[in-house]
Amino acid sequence: MRVVFAGTPEVALPSLEALLASDHEVVAVVTRPNAPGRRGRQLIPSPVAARALELGLEVLRPGHPREADFQQRLRELAPDICAVVAYGALVPEVALSIPRHGWVNLHFSLLPAWRGAAPVQRAIMAGDPVTGATTFSLVAGLDAGPTYLRLERPIQPTDTSGALLGALADEGAQLLVRTLDGIADGSVQATDQPDVGITLAPKITVDDARIDWTQSAEVLDRQIRGCTPAPGAWCEFRGERFKVGPATITQDRLATGELVTTKNSVLVGTATTALALGQVKAFGKKEMAAPDWARGIRIEPGERLS
Repeated sequence: MRVVFAGTPEVALPSLEALLASDHEVVAVVTRPNAPGRRGRQLIPSPVAARALELGLEVLRPGHPREADFQQRLRELAPDICAVVAYGALVPEVALSIPRHGWVNLHFSLLPAWRGAAPVQRAIMAGDPVTGATTFSLVAGLDAGPTYLRLERPIQPTDTSGALLGALADEGAQLLVRTLDGIADGSVQATDQPDVGITLAPKITVDDARIDWTQSAEVLDRQIRGCTPAPGAWCEFRGERFKVGPATITQDRLATGELVTTKNSVLVGTATTALALGQVKAFGKKEMAAPDWARGIRIEPGERLS
C-alpha cells in the first residue's frame, strides 16, 4: 500500500523504519513544524522530519492538518492509508477521509485504557501491572476509534516511562506493520472499543510531577518512575527546586520529608518507609548521584525536603 506516515518525536522513529523495511511504500511524512531548540531560538526539525530528510522523503509540516494546502497535497499523494505514531495534532474528519483505508494510529496503551497524551506515564503512576500497545482507526473522538491489533507487556517494578516507552515503540512498530499487512489482504478487521474501562491520560504537568513526601513510598516510587525522564519529579530543598530520579524503597522509617545521609546513601522519609534517592539534579547543575549531592551541600541533622 501507499503510506503517508505521520509522527513527530523520537518514539515514532522505529515505526517509520519498520514501514520503510516492509512491503509498503512510504511516499511522504507528516510531522509538526520546526520548533525552538533547548539552547537558543534556532528552529530545528522534529526527529521524524530529520530522519525523513536524510532518507530523501517528502516532508509535510502543516501548522495544523486542517490547512487546505496540506489536505490538497495529501490528495495528490493519493495514499491508501496514513499511519500515525505520536503525531501531536488532532486530524479533522475531512483529512481522515482522504486515504481509502483511513488513518491507523499506534497508541501505547491497551485501549480503551489511558486515552490521551501520556498513556505510559499514567499507567506506571497508577500502578498498573500490565500495559501494551494498540493499533486503531482514527476518528474524531480522542483515541476512541475501533481497534485492530494489540500487544501486552508487563510493567516491571523498576520501569521508568522512558524505558518502557522505548520498548513499546520497538515492539509496536512491528504491530503497526502487521496491522497494515492485515488491512491490505483483508485478514484484519476493526472492532469497536468497549464502553467500559475507559481511562484518560492527559499530559503530565509540572504540578503532577511535584513530590508530596506525605504520600507512601510505593506511590512516590511510581510517581518518580512515571515522570522519568520527563518532565522529571521534583521537590524543594532550602527554597530551591531539584529533580529526583528513580529511588529505592527501604525498610527504614523517618519523619516525612526528613533527610538522613550515610556514606553511601541519602534517605528521605515518607508516609511509610524511607526512599533512598538515586540521581538528583539541582537547578542549573548537572545530574549527580544523591550521596555526591548531599556531600556538596552539607545536609544538617533534622533538615527536610518540602
